[in-house]
Amino acid sequence: MAMKRLHISSPTAEDTPKHKKSKTDGLTAPMPTEESGEADGWTKVEKRKQKKSKKAVLKLDATQPKFMYNNAEIIKRNHAIGIDEIRQLVVHIIADAPPPNWLRIDNTPLIQRVVALLIPGLTPEVLSLPPIPTSATVNPNIPLSIPLLPRTPDAGLPPNVPFIAATFSHACPTRAPGDMYRMHSILSAFFHGPVSGEERNKRVAQRLISENVKNQAPEQYLLTLEQMIENEYPIPSYMADVFEKPAGWLETPELPKQGLLEEALEKGKNATKAKIYSIDCEMCLTEDGKELTRVSIIDYYTEVVIYDQLVKPAKPITDYLTRWSGITAEALGPVTTTLSQVQAHIMRLLSPPPANPFSSSIPAPPPPTPILLGHSLESDLKALKICHPQCIDTALMYNHPRGRPLKPGLAWLTKKWCGREIQTRGEGGHDPEEDARACLSLLKKKLEAGPGFGEFKADMESIFERMARSTRRAGGAVGSIRSAVVDHGNPSVMHGNKANTSLGCSGDAEVLKGLMEVIPSHEFAFGRFMALADINGWTTPKSSPDAPAPPPAEPPTPETLKPIYEILNTQLKTLHASLPPRTALVIFTGHSDPRRMAQLNAKKALFDNALRNGKTDDLSPDVRWTMSDGRELEGAVELAKRGLLFLGIKQ
Repeated sequence: MAMKRLHISSPTAEDTPKHKKSKTDGLTAPMPTEESGEADGWTKVEKRKQKKSKKAVLKLDATQPKFMYNNAEIIKRNHAIGIDEIRQLVVHIIADAPPPNWLRIDNTPLIQRVVALLIPGLTPEVLSLPPIPTSATVNPNIPLSIPLLPRTPDAGLPPNVPFIAATFSHACPTRAPGDMYRMHSILSAFFHGPVSGEERNKRVAQRLISENVKNQAPEQYLLTLEQMIENEYPIPSYMADVFEKPAGWLETPELPKQGLLEEALEKGKNATKAKIYSIDCEMCLTEDGKELTRVSIIDYYTEVVIYDQLVKPAKPITDYLTRWSGITAEALGPVTTTLSQVQAHIMRLLSPPPANPFSSSIPAPPPPTPILLGHSLESDLKALKICHPQCIDTALMYNHPRGRPLKPGLAWLTKKWCGREIQTRGEGGHDPEEDARACLSLLKKKLEAGPGFGEFKADMESIFERMARSTRRAGGAVGSIRSAVVDHGNPSVMHGNKANTSLGCSGDAEVLKGLMEVIPSHEFAFGRFMALADINGWTTPKSSPDAPAPPPAEPPTPETLKPIYEILNTQLKTLHASLPPRTALVIFTGHSDPRRMAQLNAKKALFDNALRNGKTDDLSPDVRWTMSDGRELEGAVELAKRGLLFLGIKQ
């Protein structure tokens, strides 16, 4: 039996009837004629029954939540619906964002939960939809009507994913974020946005208070245990049992707890300051992956280099990564220092001094555990194979312009907030002493200017933080909205790190299984199906700036695509059938084919890199960047940004 379409329509204000007929499976019962009614003698009764039934349907229809596109508002726009507006729609339904002006939502409080699916690859061609109009006389942002499924074989071939046509009545064009040369992250735009006005005012007030206090203690920027776990720091066993140390790993000893007398004596005199060491490591690739090849440590208070050592990896080096590490075969040739020797030296810096067994006086309390300072310090600790409890991370102390979970680069931070450039040696790679000094400068700048220094005016937050702060849902306490992310890879360290539940998956089948597990117990759930994008070659690893543009891959054949379409269609039908009543289903594709955009950007990056290094004469004519290429890139970016949105509510 054909699936009943969800309650979605897209009339304009002028042609909206007062009572729209409810949609059925596309079949209408034959109405009795007056002649047949008079012949049977039941005309009046039959009409009353029909009238009563019609009233019941209208009454039921009036109490159901539904979506209706506001074409009058959409026509006024010069752009399609943005990914950020889809995020705001979700937050409006489930939390406390204001209603969108491009969509009318009837009986919003009756919607119990929202399920959002990102499915790149569902293009108009795949769904047998008319192409998005490009004529200057036609508005390309108006929702497209989805044709009903053919009822008979001779009525035409069904679309590749018939679930969409059977479930939704319209496809709304969307536009991905980005500039004229690039498309920005769909996930970042969906999961992160500006804080509300009320929350921004609270943050400004807190910032003013903190700046007036002028707290000069570096300890205020120590990472919490939650931050360390969230950013995959190696955790000492006495802090939390979340990191199993492999062979060869060490951890800073835990200080013995002080008694009441020792605490009182410590407070009665000037407490000893914790030492702070700024550290940076460089690595090379070996048979076992990245291994330590240099470490540099600087004392925070004296700014003196107290340790700078090249290290010989245990396994043969396969790539010196010179353009990043600055390490060469000539530099490492005479080095014999091993990782274990470096660990022993650093542990002497981080551990309390041993007690004097010959002293008869009362031993003084041990000094505080030293603090390690670095940029994305978890990488350095993993290279050193050391777990340490006291860490300050400049990548978390300062904000990325687009907000979390993105982290700012050290070179960008140093130029932006300290006014000097680092990492300018080009092919010569990074200098770990220079990077460690940059971290010192960034911490001192933060202490001088206050906690608000290095933050951006447009404060950003995760969609999950916004939901957790809301009290709108029935039962209404803060934190009552439960959220879940089910995605490929490890979403718990990226866009799902603020959700109540975050499930990593290795394929679409696991995504489906995970969604069906979490939806009944969560008010919001997000999932991503990637098989269609993968088979089309839309997902490719990032290339280095000097890598040549990848050759265009052969498009998959219809025979290859057919089983992918069928599996996706079955997965969507299975998920929809499992949804509880009054669940809003939001499906968006995010973007179109990005391959041509990626090829042109790779070509542009190759040319720009050669231009910076003065090597443009070495380039062949076919890889030189021209004005024609620039115009083609702009067009390819605009095409790649196009996507579709499908909205519905399961009744």
